[in-house]
Amino acid sequence: MTADDPGATRDPSPEPKPEERTADGQGAGERGAGGEGSSSQGSGGQGPSGQGSAGQGSGSQGSAGQGAGGDSHEEDPLTIRLEGLILGAERRYTPFQAARSAGVSMELASRFWRAMGFADIGQAKALTEADVLALRRLAGLVEAGLLSEPMAVQVARSTGQTTARLAEWQIDSFLAGLTEPPEPGMTRTEVTYPLMELLLPELEEFLVYVWRRQLAAATGRVVQAGDDEEMVDRRLAVGFADLVGFTRLTRRLEEEELGELVEAFETTAADLVAAHGGRLIKTLGDEVLYAADDAGVASEIGLRLIETMTNDETMPELRVGMAFGTVTTRMGDVFGTTVNLASRLTSIAPKDAVLVDGAFAEELMRSGDAPESEAEAAAAEKAAAAGSVSGEEGAAPDSGSGEAGTEPPPSYRFALQPMWQRPVRGLGVVEPWLLGRRN
Repeated sequence: MTADDPGATRDPSPEPKPEERTADGQGAGERGAGGEGSSSQGSGGQGPSGQGSAGQGSGSQGSAGQGAGGDSHEEDPLTIRLEGLILGAERRYTPFQAARSAGVSMELASRFWRAMGFADIGQAKALTEADVLALRRLAGLVEAGLLSEPMAVQVARSTGQTTARLAEWQIDSFLAGLTEPPEPGMTRTEVTYPLMELLLPELEEFLVYVWRRQLAAATGRVVQAGDDEEMVDRRLAVGFADLVGFTRLTRRLEEEELGELVEAFETTAADLVAAHGGRLIKTLGDEVLYAADDAGVASEIGLRLIETMTNDETMPELRVGMAFGTVTTRMGDVFGTTVNLASRLTSIAPKDAVLVDGAFAEELMRSGDAPESEAEAAAAEKAAAAGSVSGEEGAAPDSGSGEAGTEPPPSYRFALQPMWQRPVRGLGVVEPWLLGRRN
């Protein structure tokens, strides 16, 4: 803390009575971080003792104390120690005191905390200097005109939702296994604290590194956009990959086996999407949603997914549906008719097959990745091959390859087969195309 930090120069003063008003017009008797001002709830936010979190300035999460009612109860000492270790600060403020120290209204503080996904805590003294700093930073971006207030709330919500899922995964799948007592007689609590002490700085640095890499990639895509509208409503190829018969599997497999299958599917899909130039939008257990800037990249991803899963005897069949068109992007997700169409195509796709819509097929033809018909492709190849032979017979030894009759036959990567027209709920009649490799 510096000398000019409001929280460093005085102890938290008592809260005014309900009838008293602060300079910003907020009554001190209002509820804490979950007070009025936001109707949306974030994900996560509840800790092992009914605790919610309220975010550090560095982007990692901080504790917001006890549960929604703010009722005090005896907490596990290790929980308090771990919280202090992770946050790097001790509990000091009620939500009202934190908002006052940050120089913002309780309404805005409530909106930020809820957007980050943290639980209502009444007036429990559970917030830290890190929570005050995070609030001050967000409010400072608004005051400086760098972000509008709605945009600052969006930043808080997107960061909270993303890191909440990451934290849950790390605890459930990563730390839970590492904190198994290594020796008989040891408790997990005896292992957790020193392990967290060692892991925390390494994981924090790695998180910032990956975020910067992803930010650089996303910024590059925005800079390449043709205009401002294209940055929000973009033309993308969108694909869904769905495991066939997953509901039956949930009844047949043990929970641990089912979890391993889902994790293997998601890991394989994520690796393939990334390796071939796509972006994984989200995973839904038995389904993944991905996007790519062009139809050729999306086609390669879809077919690779089918080929990889088919060669894995532990995996059920897979079906893929893809569409191409205008897509609205919000907070890393994609929305719109194109996304809905890709989802519908997935539901009607044959097992171990890829279906695409007409716009997707046209984009492949336009880019030269697929012929308009196999008959036309065969004729073009035959003509090109015949011309190449006659050109070679009549050409001088030093003749260039650019002369008439010496062009190589067209090289199409993908084949398209028109399927039956059929009505699709909410989207009218569509004509799917079956996508495959040409050779």
